[in-house]
Amino acid sequence: MTDPAVPKRRKTSEKPDAPSVAPETAPDKTPHPSPRAKDAPRTMRELRLAREAKRKPAPKADDNPLREGLRLERVPDPSVLVLFGATGDLAHRKVIPALYQLWRTNLLPHDFVVVAIGRRDYDDETLRAELRTALEKYSRVVPLDDAAWNSFSRRIRYLKLDFDNPAGYDRLVKVLDGIDKEQNSRGNHLYYLATQPSAFAEIVAQLGRVGLDHERHEGGWRRIVIEKPFGHDLPSAIRLNREVGKVFRESQVYRIDHYLGKETVRNLLVFRFGNGIFEPIWNRRHIDHVQITVAESIGVENRGGFYEETGASRDVLQNHLLQLMSLVAMEPPATFDADALRDEKVKVIRAIGEMTADQIRTDVVRGQYGPGWVAAKPVPGYRKEPDVDPTSETETYIAARLEVDDWRWSGVPFYLRTGKRLPKRATEIAIQFKEVPHRLFRDAGTDPESNLLAIRIQPDEGIMLRFGAKVPGLGIDVRSVTMDFTYGSAFTVDSPDAYETLILDALLGDASLFTRADEVEGAWARVDPIIESWIEAQPPEFPSYEAGSWGPEAADELLGREGRKWRRI
Repeated sequence: MTDPAVPKRRKTSEKPDAPSVAPETAPDKTPHPSPRAKDAPRTMRELRLAREAKRKPAPKADDNPLREGLRLERVPDPSVLVLFGATGDLAHRKVIPALYQLWRTNLLPHDFVVVAIGRRDYDDETLRAELRTALEKYSRVVPLDDAAWNSFSRRIRYLKLDFDNPAGYDRLVKVLDGIDKEQNSRGNHLYYLATQPSAFAEIVAQLGRVGLDHERHEGGWRRIVIEKPFGHDLPSAIRLNREVGKVFRESQVYRIDHYLGKETVRNLLVFRFGNGIFEPIWNRRHIDHVQITVAESIGVENRGGFYEETGASRDVLQNHLLQLMSLVAMEPPATFDADALRDEKVKVIRAIGEMTADQIRTDVVRGQYGPGWVAAKPVPGYRKEPDVDPTSETETYIAARLEVDDWRWSGVPFYLRTGKRLPKRATEIAIQFKEVPHRLFRDAGTDPESNLLAIRIQPDEGIMLRFGAKVPGLGIDVRSVTMDFTYGSAFTVDSPDAYETLILDALLGDASLFTRADEVEGAWARVDPIIESWIEAQPPEFPSYEAGSWGPEAADELLGREGRKWRRI
């Protein structure tokens, strides 16, 4: 007999939310559970099945069919990307090509729309034709997939809007409400500011005025991506953070630095914290010094006016170089979430002491390129570039010796350098290990170099390890050899562009590779004293290095006075 106190198991085909049967058609013999059935213990099997049912809900009818066969967590929610500055250079070169590649590789949701915002008198078809031309020029995968482009382009809509015109934002609200209903995007909006920095504060304020920052209780999220430069000094960065913070919570703000989206930069975290053999020697006991280089062979191209107000210190040192330095020097985070990672990066930046005027004079070198030869072609000096002051004092090169004053790195110098019109385009992190404490093979024909770990970020992404080995033959002759890993030969998959990675992460709500407000302000606090010191100093003797060389002689002396030298890249 069946104990009436034990409830019958629900049939697996029965839906929990199925409508109840009408009383006149319900079977008379259906027993009603007694009150104590609610408190009756359930078997282990029933508990397990109930838990699995919660973990694996039935798919909804509006789920994205492109998710099938992919890792579910890597496909964003249905959403709308609102691209401010859609007719500008950044959108054409980076943002739209990245979105196209994400769509082509099925990493965007099926219910996805791009609202392209600009000031020009375009319509949808005019903009789509212009973007098609830009893709044919800037896409990393050519020729274009016509089927992918046609389906993607239908999701691009143009809206003319002057950034300082409030009426335009009122129209934007109506457009987004219509798209949310039509495309089932559930109120998920990502605002991407690919505009001049001077427009950031106005756009954010207008979005807040019309309520487009409000996240809905039923799950609709609102996020904003802000391009660099984020301010031009510490006071301006603080003001911009304050203006953004009046509208968006910090968790909604994604400050983008495209260097953090590069494959090798992301792999640096895996290399450090996913391998047990490197972390024990990643400290002052074993590492002599660290070199971080961001070299460019190009000049200022057609951005002379912009670069005159920026220079190498604001353009690269404040963001790219300090970001790479913080990733090298950070402690292992407690968890692999965004705030835990960024907490450790901020600790590194805060541990870089603010430099005095005397330290800046001895530990920071600035330079400006003159005429020379790059890639066997003659190039003009910086002062001869378009829109550049003929007596300009703007630095196109900077090298700095910094130290991280903490338990792990105390006494280990970090040498950072960046410059334009250098012999080649290359970004590299070089970890120089200390020499062995005892030269056991002093009778060897040559003195092997100390161990070196080089992490190449661009253009040939990979990792190189240098160590000593015996030369085959009689006797003991020790030479330096290398083991070289490159992404191109080790993996058959096509590495995504940095913007593809970062835009996808923003749509997914993963802020790990984006900078936080205190991180930006901390970086400016380290760079501002350098710039202020230069303003107070005598005018520099520019140009100080020839285009096509590796920078001014003073940069070599920066390392030479301690018996070190820059690594040849």
